[in-house]
Amino acid sequence: MTNTRTQSFLHELNAEYKATLACLERIPGTLFEYKPHPSSMNLGYLSLLVAEIPLWIQYMVIEGEIDFATFPHFTPKTTKELVDHFEQNMEGARKALQATHDEALQNPFSLKANGKLLYTAPKIVDIGVTINHWVHHRGQLTVYMRLNDIPVPSIYGPSGDDKQFTAPQ
Repeated sequence: MTNTRTQSFLHELNAEYKATLACLERIPGTLFEYKPHPSSMNLGYLSLLVAEIPLWIQYMVIEGEIDFATFPHFTPKTTKELVDHFEQNMEGARKALQATHDEALQNPFSLKANGKLLYTAPKIVDIGVTINHWVHHRGQLTVYMRLNDIPVPSIYGPSGDDKQFTAPQ
C-alpha cells in the first residue's frame, strides 16, 4: 500500500507552514477589526480563517464532514492566542494525515450548512482544494498586511519588505 497522495499533502502542508506562521505572528490584535472595504471580512476573521483551515483538513480526514453550523470556531483575543490556535490545528492536520492512507482518502467528504448537504467529494480531491483555499486566503492576508504597513514576510521568495531585496521601481 502506497501513500503517495497522502504524503504529498503532508509535504505541501508543511511547506506552507513557515510562511503562514510568519504572517500570523505579525497580525496585531489591535487590528483584528480592520476592514479594507465595507464588503470585506475583517482582519481578525481572515487571520482566524488562515489559522483554522488546517483544522478543516483534520475534520475531513477523521470526521468526513464539516457542518458550518456546528464547526467549532475559536475567538482569539491576542496574536499569541491566534498563533497557538494555528499551531494546534497544524498538529492535528499533520497527525490526521500521518494516520491515514490514500485508499481511505477515497471515502467521501461532505460539506453541510445546518445539516443541509452542500456537496460531497472524495477526501483526496477536497484536501487539495482546501490547501489551495488556504494559500489563497494567506495571499489575501498579505494584502491586508501591506495596507496596514505590516511587513510581509518572504513566502515563495523575498518580499518587498526583505532588507536584502529592493522592489523594482
